[in-house]
Amino acid sequence: MMNCHEATRLTSESKERALSTRERMALRFHTMMCAGCRRFDGQLDFLRTASRTYTQKRDDDRLSDDERDH
Repeated sequence: MMNCHEATRLTSESKERALSTRERMALRFHTMMCAGCRRFDGQLDFLRTASRTYTQKRDDDRLSDDERDH
């Protein structure tokens, strides 16, 4: 049985690479029973979305500043 430490590692890795079938099934089984690890997955998704939104906003602001300078 997978523990929470292993589950959070795989959850993080799943955001960057495709998990093997075995890893994916073990993680799915663990998260069915562990609310903390399900929350962690949701928090990672939120952080990824927030950081992308922030980066996009900064890029848009930078472009606006460059347009004003010309």
